[in-house]
Amino acid sequence: MNISKAVRNVFANEDLNFLVTNRIPRLAVTHFMGWFSKIKVGWVRDASIATWKLFTDLDLSEAKKQRFDSLHDCFVRELREGARVVDHNPDVMTSPCDAIVGACGKILNGQVFQAKGFPYSLSDLFGQQTDTSAWADGQYVTLRLTSAMYHRFHAPYTGAMKAVHYLAGDTWNVNPIALKRVEKLFCKNERAVLALELGSQKHKVALVPVAAILVASIRLHGLNTLFHTRYKGQTDFSCNVEFTKGQELGWFEHGSTIIVFAPNGFVLADQIFPGSQIKMGSPLMHLPAEPHSNQSLEGVKHQQSSQMYARMPDQQALTSTNNNIQASEL
Repeated sequence: MNISKAVRNVFANEDLNFLVTNRIPRLAVTHFMGWFSKIKVGWVRDASIATWKLFTDLDLSEAKKQRFDSLHDCFVRELREGARVVDHNPDVMTSPCDAIVGACGKILNGQVFQAKGFPYSLSDLFGQQTDTSAWADGQYVTLRLTSAMYHRFHAPYTGAMKAVHYLAGDTWNVNPIALKRVEKLFCKNERAVLALELGSQKHKVALVPVAAILVASIRLHGLNTLFHTRYKGQTDFSCNVEFTKGQELGWFEHGSTIIVFAPNGFVLADQIFPGSQIKMGSPLMHLPAEPHSNQSLEGVKHQQSSQMYARMPDQQALTSTNNNIQASEL
């Protein structure tokens, strides 16, 4: 057994993983990592990336460049042209990022789940002053980015970003181990609510990037603002940032989570279920059939009825997958 595999096996222990990544001064460690990752010294960069590879299956073959100025430069790397194929089917809303799918499915009376037995409300996540009625009975998908993944996120459809609401918070780890132990975890962490209008019908879709341990910085194109745990500025922004499907919207500075909320009528794509892996640009949901569409209403009703209940991660089925990725989410 090589060193990398031995290290990952150690941190696959749930109690140890939770202790090491949560029962520590989270904000202080996150601030330190933000500073340390930007050090532009060759041996620091090389040693840091080598250590990172011990815990993850870091693959840089798709990166736009192969030499990085710092660990941070590697975290926020761009991909070479053609590395991701965006599905331009007008009936499809695509995934904004590379991810492992977490809890997903029907939103019931404004309530969703982070894990089986761990519900939270849209009001808790979006903020009590935010009107969440547009998504009260819609669909949601939790998209979890591990530290080794591509960290930039993109427009799921052509449209515009109309508003951004920033909520300060903590930096709990957002891996499956923590989600099974910390109630309303996403509602405790730093996050931003991106209100989008998509397509000619101006469908109201929300993207909620959630920060986590080691990653408390979210950068959005169109806003000259870097959100982080020490941010004390404006929290509500009205804007009209237009974008096309697949266009880059921003990035995390490590790995974390994006939760996608769509209104009633949207339907999850067949390949979207807890534990599945998805690439940016792949189908995430199907848009509602437009009045002039030839799509069968009976087919739509059948798809919607099959998603009446949220898709919960089956822990036994996901054991193998999680054992392979938990160490990468330190």
